Amino acid sequence: MLRSALHDVRLVGAFLLLLGATTAAQAQNRDSAEYTLRVAAKKTINNSAIDGKAGFSEYKNYPTRTIAQLQGFKPATVKLSKYGGRLDKHTKATGFFHVKKIEGRWWAIDPEGYYFLHNAPNDVQPGRSERTKKALQEKYKDNAGWMSATRKFLFANGFNGAGAWSATKEIQAENVKADKPLAYTINLDLMSGYGSKRGGTYVQPGHKGYPNDVIFVFDPGFEEFVEEATKQLAKNKNDKNLFGYFSDNEMPLLRKNLDGYLTLPPTEPGYVAAKKWADERGITLATITDQHRQDFLAYAAERYFSIVAKAMKKNDPNHMYLGCRFHGAQRYYPELMRVAGKYLDAVSINYYNNWTPEKKWVAEWEQVAGKPFMVTEWYVKGEDAPGLANTAGAGWVVKTQEDRGLFYQNFTLGLLESKNCVGWHWFKYQDNDPTLVGAEPSNTNANKGIVNNYLEPYTPLLDKMRELNQQMYTLADFFDKRQPQP
Repeated sequence: MLRSALHDVRLVGAFLLLLGATTAAQAQNRDSAEYTLRVAAKKTINNSAIDGKAGFSEYKNYPTRTIAQLQGFKPATVKLSKYGGRLDKHTKATGFFHVKKIEGRWWAIDPEGYYFLHNAPNDVQPGRSERTKKALQEKYKDNAGWMSATRKFLFANGFNGAGAWSATKEIQAENVKADKPLAYTINLDLMSGYGSKRGGTYVQPGHKGYPNDVIFVFDPGFEEFVEEATKQLAKNKNDKNLFGYFSDNEMPLLRKNLDGYLTLPPTEPGYVAAKKWADERGITLATITDQHRQDFLAYAAERYFSIVAKAMKKNDPNHMYLGCRFHGAQRYYPELMRVAGKYLDAVSINYYNNWTPEKKWVAEWEQVAGKPFMVTEWYVKGEDAPGLANTAGAGWVVKTQEDRGLFYQNFTLGLLESKNCVGWHWFKYQDNDPTLVGAEPSNTNANKGIVNNYLEPYTPLLDKMRELNQQMYTLADFFDKRQPQP
């Protein structure tokens, strides 16, 4: 009897191994069949230099997947709620946007209870350069006219919201009278705001710089600042159209933070806190290990997120906390993701320098944080945009606007395939304008927009964006049904 049982176990084990090998082979064959397109792209090197100079890698052909290459996919029309949620899938409504994991996939849920993915451009603003102001007046008369037309334009191209740094007042005013309101977000800039008030921060490309690359999270004044600054959120707590808040953008929460705090002047609160933490563990600058650095990063992140989340939820308990827009190596720090997951509704990640989302990491973010993620910045620049040198900003450069659209489809298909992504925000609505005086260093001359500086759309890009956006719910179903890839 025992010998028979052991024989059966071996047979089952052999079958499972064979099944696993077969599944892996099928997935590999599917990749070979679907990533047949090649798009030429180059990376920006030493980007966003203050003097406007940058280098580029050589052009290389990258395997690219689009809707047209998906084996077995059939486009379909899904009727939408007024927010852009899918009317064919419903769960309990709370009256506000929230997130929920249902049958293995994370969804945002719209205020009426319909499954939702937040799909938006960042920086939906009327523009500040003289030529853009003139174009706006000629096309739309005023900001209210621009906002009304832009809301319709976004929905017509399959977007349903506005990302960070968008025109909050104009969006709120338009939403009051709109049949289809934009689900918008607000960036509170709490740490950077405190830094401006306190002093010591400085301008650097893409985000605010801090002394020794460490934030002021151990300052007693930071907690007081957050408590006061978040009182303003009470006025938004009944707004059904608000998707959620970002507390900051691209802060230096890094594994080298412990070294940075310990080399601050001894009078700094950050030094005092780090020295106490190190002394309790018998650590000196000479004996710091990588594990110490990871543990301290978690400690600093715990303080930041706990302070911010408590104050935000006190003043507005109805809306989501979407994090502080991790960037660079932060997405590879499990200790950071673990802490963030305790306090966030969704983890926001500014995702650059990958042509296709990394399967390993988009899976691990959810496993470690226990929450879904959003990609809150990403883009590619085209060389065919007149008058833009594309030396500012991060990431990829391609030859044409159509190639930008192919990149968009390739990347978003990977996000949908992950089942852990509840939204993506393209950076951004409008191109950088070289004629704008005083622009932030990473936003001076690059083709990042879906419209140019005369508010004219990039049609070849938008054709591909719209095709994907209008099928995003059908695509989610498609990926849910087919065999997952390892």
